[in-house]
Amino acid sequence: MSMTNAKKPTLLLVDDDAIIADSLEYVLSEEYQIERAVDLPTSFATLSKMKTSPSLALVDLGLPPDTHTPDEGLAVIRKISQMHPSTRVLVLSGQDTKKHVLQAKEEGAVDFMAKPCDIAEIRMRLKKQLEAGGGEAGDGGIEGIIGSSQAIELLRMQIRQLADSPYPVLIEGESGCGKEVTARNLHRCSTRKREPFLTLNCAAFNGELLESQLFGHLKGSFTGASDTQKGFFEVAGNGTLLLDEVADLPLDLQAKLLRVLENGEYYRLGETQPRHASARVLAATNKELSAAIKNSQFREDLYHRLSVLTLRVPSLHERSSDKQELLDYFKQQVSEQMPTFQLDDEALSLWNNYTFPGNVRELRNIIIRLSAKYPGQTIKPEVLKLEMSGLQQSSDRTSNKDWLRRTLFSEGFQLDRMLKSVEKEMVELAMQEHDGNVSKAAEMLGVNRTTLYGRMDRFEDKE
Repeated sequence: MSMTNAKKPTLLLVDDDAIIADSLEYVLSEEYQIERAVDLPTSFATLSKMKTSPSLALVDLGLPPDTHTPDEGLAVIRKISQMHPSTRVLVLSGQDTKKHVLQAKEEGAVDFMAKPCDIAEIRMRLKKQLEAGGGEAGDGGIEGIIGSSQAIELLRMQIRQLADSPYPVLIEGESGCGKEVTARNLHRCSTRKREPFLTLNCAAFNGELLESQLFGHLKGSFTGASDTQKGFFEVAGNGTLLLDEVADLPLDLQAKLLRVLENGEYYRLGETQPRHASARVLAATNKELSAAIKNSQFREDLYHRLSVLTLRVPSLHERSSDKQELLDYFKQQVSEQMPTFQLDDEALSLWNNYTFPGNVRELRNIIIRLSAKYPGQTIKPEVLKLEMSGLQQSSDRTSNKDWLRRTLFSEGFQLDRMLKSVEKEMVELAMQEHDGNVSKAAEMLGVNRTTLYGRMDRFEDKE
């Protein structure tokens, strides 16, 4: 490779249509070093072998094996966001419904272009995102932590202080308050920022499968192990590995994680040769680990290893003055894809007095739903209340009975619509509390998993 090519920003192009991909590579190769992939597996393989993060990625949503749905493309965006959080992802897809645009943005895409798209437009949008990213992968700044309250300023200061420490960091905080965003910024502000960033949800897998995700396995090492697979420690390399919901890590795996933290050694399942881990470990939890230790559910020695440095992410209740700034920030994000809404004075007062039990995640989801349902409209408090979790009261301590009476007499009231809205909010809140774990959410809601899947599908069909 020539020196000129070495200085080009890297663009990962993910599209299974060879004609389109060939054309894009031909036109864009003068400005970018092009890496190509055709589906999720080849994207993962390409990302794994890249020594530095690509500056940009251009991703089609309709990828094999099912090109008629956006699922594979969304999974690619999610994988890029996990492994290379500094990469700015743009979507170029014929699946350009409002729902698909929002889904892509939720997974981490920064721009969306509908096929067919003029090449001059594609060039301009790529250049805009390249400049927004500082011209190269990762500029070392903090992203996605919004607000000017004392609590959030302290969090930013702590991120900068701890970013380059080689020791693990335990990130504590309520569900939805931004623990993963905090972890990504610890990585982004560190000298590891061009290395992979991976997140493993310790509550999403059980037994051998979780051990395999962490450490990898040999072919045939357990039922269903049809191929040899690398684990997260190996794929992370010299980057960062976030263990989310670390309190749910089984005790036998806690002992193996402790060994990694003590001497860097681990074993693939079915292998007797030790391997060495060099990734920095971050751990996140919304539970009190001290209580888990007392109940013999979490090893005290592992806790002391993980909590050499501790960082607490404040709840939104502790940073109430940031609610307006967060409203403006997420509305601006959504407005890049569709007209957004306005709150009238009473609704804005309700917004600033609402407790947001689901924290920033709930706040952001409310903004997305309001934008999708009421683009360009002015929202009144009666409508805003229907989007808020349950029947949460504002600070005026109005009783539920009074609130229900006012809602009953509001213009256009429909009982079925209100009940379905509350049902949807309860399902979403339960999913948020358990970070997408359907089994645990179903248990919290008192329904079986199949019933919950059915209700979630019904919600999606009506959007």
